[in-house]
Amino acid sequence: MVCLHCLTPSVEPRVSDHMSQIIDMIKQIIDNGCAYEIDGDVYFSVDKFPEYGRLSGRKLEDNRAGERIAINSRKKNPADFALWKSAKEGEPFWESPWGLGRPGWHIECSAMSAAYLGYSFDIHGGGMDLVFPHHENEIAQSCAACNHSNISYWIHNGFVTIDSEKMSKSLGNFFTIRQVIDRYHPLALRLFLMGTHYRSPVNYSDVQLETASERVFYIYQTLQDCENVLSQYNESIQEDSIPPDTAKCINKFHDDFLASMSDDLHTPVVLAALSEPLKTMNDLLHTRKGRKQAMRIESLGALENVIRNALSILGLMSTCYSEVLQQLREKALKRADLTESQVLEKIEERTGARKSKNYEKSDAIRKDLAAVGIALMDSPGGTTWRPAIPSALQEQ
Repeated sequence: MVCLHCLTPSVEPRVSDHMSQIIDMIKQIIDNGCAYEIDGDVYFSVDKFPEYGRLSGRKLEDNRAGERIAINSRKKNPADFALWKSAKEGEPFWESPWGLGRPGWHIECSAMSAAYLGYSFDIHGGGMDLVFPHHENEIAQSCAACNHSNISYWIHNGFVTIDSEKMSKSLGNFFTIRQVIDRYHPLALRLFLMGTHYRSPVNYSDVQLETASERVFYIYQTLQDCENVLSQYNESIQEDSIPPDTAKCINKFHDDFLASMSDDLHTPVVLAALSEPLKTMNDLLHTRKGRKQAMRIESLGALENVIRNALSILGLMSTCYSEVLQQLREKALKRADLTESQVLEKIEERTGARKSKNYEKSDAIRKDLAAVGIALMDSPGGTTWRPAIPSALQEQ
């Protein structure tokens, strides 16, 4: 999570440390007439909560109990769910007014969120598979315990799929984040995930990760080039001296960023909107014709600030551009099963072939490296390399 630039949660509660709050909430639900006890088990009565199903849109008569476990004939309604379960051999248990036992799955979340956030708070998140029954049951039991309970926004993320099939251990197509970031930079994975709206399924593929990796490299190389130019000047950026065309580009991006992030965190639109300020920055870096140096520096500084701010909000900003670029190169070499010295030897070999006008060999070396994601860049100062999408993958 740290590698992915995820902020550390303020609180990471454990259920076992909040048993008293869980028991108190169950007692409150019983006192309010929305739950009943049978032989040490306590069940929530969905018939007592007319709004049951308001999150998922399911009608009470459509709910089917027993999809994963056998239907309990002791329930008043098959859709009733457990708030407290009597102790079974081999399971952990705690003392309660209903005997030894443990809490049901749903009540844990309601009790702990109420303990730290109160009964009303802004955002509740989770996977799309938790809408029903977990979050539906959370709403019911929280409202039954406190009629002022309310959550303003429910945010449910889509599943990760592989070739449009849900990733899961049972299907054998399961891998971990650690396995992914062993081969790709964490920022590439983060950018890849943000390239799809969080509510939509994310279709994982090596091509998608390679594309994201190349994009991160482009962003950071642009920022690095900009920093190299700006480091030669000590003057601070004056907003009133930014050229009108640059100011227009910045203002449009700012408006697009604010509108898209305010529209249910629409990150794909934001990432697409980054293209224009990055392109403008590259144009300024590589063309000086017809532009005063002072105006160029003001424009570059202003563009860097707006891009840095956006990347920081998205969790895509690192403190050192060169470090990220080096890490991206190292990951690319690992995927290509090459060392940097081997790539440099190939570059030297190609340079020799070009000098001897053996263009067929020169092209073959470039093509072989491109196939594994190593792109060669020729310039008056010589040949360098950068990570790229392997041509072998693009041809699949």
